[in-house]
Amino acid sequence: MPAQRSIVICGGAFAGLALAVALRQGLGPDIPVIVADPALSQRPSRDPRATAIVAACRRLFETLGVWGQVAPTAQPITDMVVTDSKLEDATRPVFLTFAGNVEPGEPFAHMVENRYLIDALASRAEAEGVELRATAVSSFDSRPDGVSVRLADGTEIDASLLVAADGARSKLRERAGIATHGWDYDQSGIVVTVGHERAHHGRAEEHFLPAGPFAILPLTGNRSSLVWTETRKDAARITALSEDEFHAELEQRFGLHLGEIKALDRPRGFPLGYFVARSFVAERLALIGDAAHVIHPIAGQGLNMGLKDVAALAEVVVDAARLGMDLGQADVLERYQRWRRFDTMAMGVATNSLNFLFSNESTLLRTVRDIGLGLVDRAPPLKSMFIRQAAGLSGEVPRLLKGEAL
Repeated sequence: MPAQRSIVICGGAFAGLALAVALRQGLGPDIPVIVADPALSQRPSRDPRATAIVAACRRLFETLGVWGQVAPTAQPITDMVVTDSKLEDATRPVFLTFAGNVEPGEPFAHMVENRYLIDALASRAEAEGVELRATAVSSFDSRPDGVSVRLADGTEIDASLLVAADGARSKLRERAGIATHGWDYDQSGIVVTVGHERAHHGRAEEHFLPAGPFAILPLTGNRSSLVWTETRKDAARITALSEDEFHAELEQRFGLHLGEIKALDRPRGFPLGYFVARSFVAERLALIGDAAHVIHPIAGQGLNMGLKDVAALAEVVVDAARLGMDLGQADVLERYQRWRRFDTMAMGVATNSLNFLFSNESTLLRTVRDIGLGLVDRAPPLKSMFIRQAAGLSGEVPRLLKGEAL
């Protein structure tokens, strides 16, 4: 049996911390798990954004012992409506509705504010004995029997496996020579939290407008998180507006169905793009989350795709350890890549197709998509299939996403 050395994870956001906790729980205390990220010095987290956590990923957090800390601040999404209209239209007819649970008492998603989830993951990682290092990975050298990892503080670590969870502009992916395939959209996502007079009752709304989707996602209390897609030029203009001017733009899109509305923070724009790494693995290296793939937010699946990477990689590594295999050897990492790559490519095709279909002003395409939405709305079995797909419960599901411990 090979001597198992450390596992080093570069990146201390959702994917990196969740993987660290999963590996620590699955492997036990004998194999050190180290997370390196300068951002770990900034606690508590000040990330103002919120994220939709689908049912499968909620099960992952519950299994890891994190969900109990987050649940009081999480808003269940119990209902969703989809509309399709032009900005100047007086009404927004509903073409598709989703209601109900994936299982009795289990909503298909929850809205969670990022700062609460990051802090809960960091606390759980520390409690499990994960070593959190507020420094960067400066370089690494892979070889057949291991990987030497150098941190920016001068520490050198002899590891079995290095994991790149360092985001879309991954330095580790670049150093490994892994190319990406993708493109930039001429779109930016505007993110802002809004307070409103009336209760949302857990309803999420997605309005398809010619510039892109305008999503209203419920938070606790009379608040909602908006993910608002515009062309890059218009997004830059809108985020630079005065408070009163921004309110006018917001009200035109949001409407008054929830009463008076008010932006609770400053809107911020994020350029949107798509890419998939040409390989998710290299010698002694695995990519997860945004380091491996970035997709359009139109389906709200970006973070959830990263958490599926976490569940799959943790499972193959823990299974390898139980079989006495070297955790970072090529066939172990190849099993992870086979598991995740097809699903990632399929989701990329789906989100690109949805963005093309809905982010335009073509009357013909609008007619086609509205007929399609109406047909789905009138076919309960088809709707149930879409809900399970969106909830992450279809296909070959890793154990953690089923709520099963490793």
